[in-house]
Amino acid sequence: MDTKFSKPKTFGEILDHTFSLSKNRFSDFFLIMLILMGPVYLLQAIIQLFSGTSFFRELGNGDMWLEQIITSFDETVIPLESSVGIELGVILTGLIGIILFPIAEAAVIFAIDHIRKNEEYTVSSVIKEAFSRFWPILGSSILFGLIVFGIVLVPIVIVSLTGIFGAVIHPAFGIIMAIIFFLGFAVVVGYLLTRWSFYFCSVVIEKDSPGFTRSWRLTGKRTWLLMGLYIIFYIIIATISGAIELTFGLVLGNSVLQSIIVNFATILTTMFLTVGYAVMYFDLKTRHDADDIKDLIEDYKSY
Repeated sequence: MDTKFSKPKTFGEILDHTFSLSKNRFSDFFLIMLILMGPVYLLQAIIQLFSGTSFFRELGNGDMWLEQIITSFDETVIPLESSVGIELGVILTGLIGIILFPIAEAAVIFAIDHIRKNEEYTVSSVIKEAFSRFWPILGSSILFGLIVFGIVLVPIVIVSLTGIFGAVIHPAFGIIMAIIFFLGFAVVVGYLLTRWSFYFCSVVIEKDSPGFTRSWRLTGKRTWLLMGLYIIFYIIIATISGAIELTFGLVLGNSVLQSIIVNFATILTTMFLTVGYAVMYFDLKTRHDADDIKDLIEDYKSY
């Protein structure tokens, strides 16, 4: 087994391992993502072209350059035919993405598992492994999505009602109470999602569907650290994605080329997040398995 995976890691070591693994195996991981995510974005680009969107530079209405750029992103100024085409394209690419994107992430996780075990693999072999877990992945992901929808919707309703009824007493009181409730629910929702978030690796690697119980056990003693790692990863991704989208959006407007560049960046950031997610999971697994061995030794000694 790779020595970097064989020992428990600190917060900084997990980040360092994620960056080094992403750099050293970039060609494999990126090719996996490109093969499975690329066709979805290619289809999106084709639909945009047929909808009348300019390939190189899309400008909207207005006298000033900045105004033209901003209005190019305004869907209300798009002709009805183009709007319908784009909406149909979003639905179609979304459905295909629901199928292929989790498979891409699973293939990268399989590749990292082979690296962890010092085993040889090819891009095609890990993609085949990922497709072999297609139905458990799809079913568990849909179930997780419903859980996320439920535990996010309820706090939104409660916070909204709190703000409305609090505003009856005094507008400032309503705002303060809504903020307090929002922050409290944000912590609770983040905690629960973190505890269940490693269901995906459990389904892929351990063939444990839907994997929520396994994820809950793995994250028991590391929840707050994992939440911190998720926050760091999302800040990095949001910064990179935002910078690319803003930079090329100002130059190209809402053109097909701008969408391709942004989607290319999405493939890169998704790859990075998947690698970080896998490193976090295998660290949890190493810690948990070590604890199980310790318990077995203690039970043996007690006899």
